[in-house]
Amino acid sequence: MSLLEQYRAVRKASEDICRPLQKEDYVVQPVVDVSPPKWHLGHITWFWEAFVLIPHSRGYRPCNPDYNFVFNSYYETIGARVMRTDRGNLSRPSVDEIYVYRKYVDEAMEKLISGGVGPQLESLIILGLNHEQQHQELLYTDIKYILGHNPLFPAYSDKDLVGATQSLPAQPEAGVSPVVAARQISGGQPATFLFIPAGIYEIGYGGKGFCFDNEQARHKVYLNDFRIARDLVTNGEYLEFIEAGGYGNFGWWHAEGWDWVKKNAVGAPLYWHRIDGQWQQYTLAGLQPLDRQQPVCHISYYEAVAYAAWKGCRLPTEFEWEAASDEFAWGKRWEWTESAYLPYPGFEKAPGAIGEYNGKFMVSQMVLRGASVATPENHSRKTYRNFFHPSLRWQFTGIRLAT
Repeated sequence: MSLLEQYRAVRKASEDICRPLQKEDYVVQPVVDVSPPKWHLGHITWFWEAFVLIPHSRGYRPCNPDYNFVFNSYYETIGARVMRTDRGNLSRPSVDEIYVYRKYVDEAMEKLISGGVGPQLESLIILGLNHEQQHQELLYTDIKYILGHNPLFPAYSDKDLVGATQSLPAQPEAGVSPVVAARQISGGQPATFLFIPAGIYEIGYGGKGFCFDNEQARHKVYLNDFRIARDLVTNGEYLEFIEAGGYGNFGWWHAEGWDWVKKNAVGAPLYWHRIDGQWQQYTLAGLQPLDRQQPVCHISYYEAVAYAAWKGCRLPTEFEWEAASDEFAWGKRWEWTESAYLPYPGFEKAPGAIGEYNGKFMVSQMVLRGASVATPENHSRKTYRNFFHPSLRWQFTGIRLAT
């Protein structure tokens, strides 16, 4: 697929996600972590204007000078911006004006790309495509939060997200010889664990395609023997934790997590509702009976750790996860790890605003690995490092156990 075709496909996908929405849905911001869909559409358009068109397209005139203030997310290099908490107050520009803005920028971008771009500009455009795909996943998660906190529980679509799952390889990678072992873990049935032998493993992106800067530099780590679950924890398994009083026993929780449970009166994953004695779960297809076979979703790091402790297990580190990832299917849930989000050896921030993309967030956050049902196709790889604060659970997050 040519660069122009890639651009068109990615831009169309963003609008396709928003197509089922009513105009009133575009402007809602229930909490600070959720941005209105209208803001997402404007921001991912502003990115092309600010980072590609203004610096690289001679004679380009911004669609509206005020949009730099409205749609800049966190780039200090670019200038002042609307505070994140105020994105829901932006009744103007209107939804229609945002779509006019998108068309204006798309016409300029298509003209630029059609005229031919050099390697450096092409790399920047590919970064922009991946940036927009990140926001496509955020669109799904934010739309679900917006509709899932509407008292009427309206459906976004007639079916929930399915997503692609990374398949198991035909043969394990050289140097990894997992041994399948069934281990009885407290509170449930035997779980299938993969044994991964101690050794030195290569971590980080080493290919020739695109990756984010936080996936580099590729480096070696030594890992002790460990076991990692072949499958994700299911709703049914997590329900056992709830019924066993897991949210009422401080012994399973980090002190900070226990404070979070008490302060927020948390007693179940996000979107779970006990109605007429039955557990229901809000999905993008509306309120549905809890499917006990599906992987548990919308779990905080605090909850993931507490559940693992209750099971007599732990979470894998991000290095263990990556070393073993060719041996199990992944891609339905972002999986919490026991690793803080920190730079790899040799990590360097790029100069200018692009350098603000990942490095400045390497504090007080935990790493998630894999992908989710909301992740765009071809936007996942085993070296991808997602990261969130431990209390957040509006993303499609899940649990894989390790010992």
